[in-house]
Amino acid sequence: MRLTILGGGGFRVPLVYGALLGDRAQGRVRHVTLYDEDPGRLAAMARVLTDQAAGVPDAPAVTATGDLDEALRGTDFVFSAIRVGGLDGRAADERVALDLGVLGQETVGAGGIAYGLRTVPVAREIARRVARTAPDAWVINFTNPAGLVTEAMAEELGDRVIGICDSPVGLGRRIARLLGVRPEEAWIDYVGLNHLGWVRGLRVRGRDELPRLLADAAALESFEEGRLFGADWLRALGAIPNEYLHYYYFNRETVRAYQEAKQTRGAFLRDQQAAFYAEAGRPGLPPGAALAAWDRTRAEREATYMAENREAAGAGEREASDLESGGYERVALALMRAIARDERATLILNVRGRGLLAPLDADAVIEVPCLVDASGARPVAVDPLPYHAAGLVTSVKAVERAVLEAAASGSRADAVTAFALHPLVDSVAVARRLVEGYTAAHPGLSYLR
Repeated sequence: MRLTILGGGGFRVPLVYGALLGDRAQGRVRHVTLYDEDPGRLAAMARVLTDQAAGVPDAPAVTATGDLDEALRGTDFVFSAIRVGGLDGRAADERVALDLGVLGQETVGAGGIAYGLRTVPVAREIARRVARTAPDAWVINFTNPAGLVTEAMAEELGDRVIGICDSPVGLGRRIARLLGVRPEEAWIDYVGLNHLGWVRGLRVRGRDELPRLLADAAALESFEEGRLFGADWLRALGAIPNEYLHYYYFNRETVRAYQEAKQTRGAFLRDQQAAFYAEAGRPGLPPGAALAAWDRTRAEREATYMAENREAAGAGEREASDLESGGYERVALALMRAIARDERATLILNVRGRGLLAPLDADAVIEVPCLVDASGARPVAVDPLPYHAAGLVTSVKAVERAVLEAAASGSRADAVTAFALHPLVDSVAVARRLVEGYTAAHPGLSYLR
């Protein structure tokens, strides 16, 4: 089986390759093609994967290319993990928004809209190239904003594109651990959009164990989401929100923490990764050195994840158990196994909802448990959302649709609408200034007229 990774020079590629190295089952991936437009990043990442494969018998072969059609030809699966505009773009997304007093996070609020407006045209072109060059391939989308980008690619690829995220997996794992339940034995009732979802139940042999956790304040505040949101708020919701909902429920506090930070998250990662790629790309590097540099960088990256949110909530440092890998790369491997080997699996994925989540239409991409086999991923019927959650979901889906429309029309007015409709942008006047700021900062938005 052949796998192509678009954005093959990206920092998280070794997580995927590490999962492939551990897969010894029949029908496993035996060849990985890395595609990237940046030859320096591509060469550095190829070095890391070479270090990973050292001493592993029959490790998947790795090739690298800057030719997209060459990368796609003959592949079985495509991982789309691109970052249009790079980390410089992410840092600009954050700064433009924060200077106007609104959130600039890369997937939530103004920053997510700016990132989506840059990314959707590129994702649509990739989808067309896949449909033409590798029509039988399955596309697994890692590219953020994941739900929005998956919906854009589905216009061309239909159900052959599936979006994944590690946030629901990590949340379900933390809840199960607290309840003394093996995650693989639990049904996680999770529903929403990407980075906008809630765990409403955790069922084991037909019994919902979540009320037991909600009744225990000490247990609630002993894990990441409990410390972020507080036991009282979780009890009021009767559910455990995805960590990204902290940006909505505690928006003022989070924006203030980001404004007061010495450096935005994007700027931190930009500088951190620039140092890593410089080190990993040095001539004459001894065997193992590139992988060691990647390990050090990844550990620091994970330890500082959502640091401003934890500061705003007084949540303290991340638990050691939350620094482990085993998120999106395991979801990706499980998804490939289920499709390629017709091994039935249940995974939380981003797929077209087929009208199962009212009032969204059939083409709206949602994030819910899905049954997966050789025919692809089918969303499982879910109970209706309570009004407070339905309001957020429909508002954000309206924003996503406005982004898709703006990316298709090239209309500056449509872009303003996307910003103005978002619940974290509190003024049409601010929306107009955001469009002005982002088009000035990003050459990739020059298509907006």
